[in-house]
Amino acid sequence: MIFSTAQRYFSYPEFLAYAAEEVALNESNPERIADPKYAHYTKLNFQRMKRWDKTFVPDAEVVAQMRAAREQEWWVITEAWCGDSAQNLPVIAALAEAAGIALRIVLRDENPGIIAQYLTNGTKSIPILVSFDADRQQLFRWGPRPTAAQRLMEDWKTNPAGRDFEAFELEMHRWYTENRGKDTQAELADLL
Repeated sequence: MIFSTAQRYFSYPEFLAYAAEEVALNESNPERIADPKYAHYTKLNFQRMKRWDKTFVPDAEVVAQMRAAREQEWWVITEAWCGDSAQNLPVIAALAEAAGIALRIVLRDENPGIIAQYLTNGTKSIPILVSFDADRQQLFRWGPRPTAAQRLMEDWKTNPAGRDFEAFELEMHRWYTENRGKDTQAELADLL
């Protein structure tokens, strides 16, 4: 299994601690980041994850369905600066915890061999969730975002209609806020 080659992996609480550490390092040493936008996004997305952790409650029917499914473990490829991850990883983590599914998180940029196996239309888009059974056979792959959010992304790329990335990003995050994790849960339930 390709994930056994990961330089390191995190539990969700460990990933949150890593993100908090990245925020602190970026603030104390801004020169460490080649592009200052990544420091901004890391801080913003860390706050988003903490907000999700306070407000998100997994759907009981989805959790029951996950508990009834065969034993599995989930691996997520992501980065702390990723906006889609900030909106989906807390949902994935809450579902995994409620259903008793082991969750491990690896960093995309630290593991080029892993992300190379899970490209989305030739790109390194994240987050990517990959599920394996007890025999380490892949059950499914999900990501980098729910289908409706992916359509928003594709629409913006083909017809930006005067929207720059920042304007589009606000639109995307508004969609996530209004959706409240429903599509992510439903899509994961369908994959089981």
